[in-house]
Amino acid sequence: MASMTTPRLPFLPARTRSAVAATSSSSPSSPLPRRSIKCSSSTNANSAPLPSTSRQPRAPVADGVGSADLNGLRAPPIPVADSPLPAYRDPHGLPRPLTSADLMESSGEGLKVAYQGFPGAYSEAAAKKAYPNCQTVPCEHFDTAFQAVQNWIVDRAVLPLENTLGGSIHRNYDLLLRHELHIVGEVRLAVRHCLLANRGVKIGNLRNVISHPQALAQCEHTLTELGIEHRQAVDDTAGAAKLVAEQMLQDTGAVASSLAAELYGLDILAENIQDEKVNVTRFMMLAREPIIPRVDKPFKTSIVFSLEEGPGQLFKALAVFALREINLTKIESRPHKKRPFRVADDAFSTRVKYFDYLFYVDLEASMADPKTQNALRNLEGVCNFFKSPGELSYRRERSLNSKCLPQITC
Repeated sequence: MASMTTPRLPFLPARTRSAVAATSSSSPSSPLPRRSIKCSSSTNANSAPLPSTSRQPRAPVADGVGSADLNGLRAPPIPVADSPLPAYRDPHGLPRPLTSADLMESSGEGLKVAYQGFPGAYSEAAAKKAYPNCQTVPCEHFDTAFQAVQNWIVDRAVLPLENTLGGSIHRNYDLLLRHELHIVGEVRLAVRHCLLANRGVKIGNLRNVISHPQALAQCEHTLTELGIEHRQAVDDTAGAAKLVAEQMLQDTGAVASSLAAELYGLDILAENIQDEKVNVTRFMMLAREPIIPRVDKPFKTSIVFSLEEGPGQLFKALAVFALREINLTKIESRPHKKRPFRVADDAFSTRVKYFDYLFYVDLEASMADPKTQNALRNLEGVCNFFKSPGELSYRRERSLNSKCLPQITC
């Protein structure tokens, strides 16, 4: 059988074939209609041609895939973004999520800050020093200020911790354990007491003076020299000034600030009446969230713990810091209210009750430092209770705190 050969037709693009068909069906003198093909990245190169009245100039594109053009039939190239591939980043260098503490400016703009006492109290001055542009909120008691922060009524609280003359304010140390708040800073305020009285009253007319117990203790010798023997304690210094002004007392003065005298319209009979001219109170700044500890600047951490009975237990607890050259700036003991007594046998086999104590310690270290973490890990090995309420980053006048109870940060 003779082999049959199938003739091959030359390949013509679609436009050429359509043009040939149009030529064979029309007269030679009829003009060839002009057609253009519009393409986009969402259509393929063989999509049906669309009629157009005029050919649009093609916009220049960057070199990329499909930039070659065959008789205007291929789609224009898809622009390639000139962006480098993302480089690997160290996870520790990635930004951390924002917290509500980050949204509050350091100047206190938009913050509500609670303090104990009436307007004009030293705690209000400390709150203004800690957050200059804040809105201060007076509270009747220390516990009220703690609860105001915890219940989202205010954003911060500024409360006293200790004074160079009167010592520690133990009530606030106890409240730190009761409430789940964090110390995020501290501020020191120079206290300058004034003797206030109503207009026209002289020092010789005064038989009694009222103020906060700490203020009375800080001015004890001076008040005795002025001949004022009777003292009466009230909740705060500004409250004493308010009471004297409201009741128009003629034989009673108040120990308070010069700001209280201005607010309640009292005369200042004597200034700087504290027994020691250097009289400074340290205030803590409380918040619902802790600050993030860092290692790029000095930090201070406060912890609280209790120990088992036995010789050398406190030495073992403090040695974890000494061996790592971590400086301690404060240590104080308070009776453990939940475990007031510890029963032990003495040398004569008799049952003896001892006080059980909590130890409050401030140390110059950051919780982010591995050396501090190792020290606290070893401390937990000799403690039967441990908590950290706050951590603070030091500044000249103000410092930020962290708290350590099972971990208290101060």
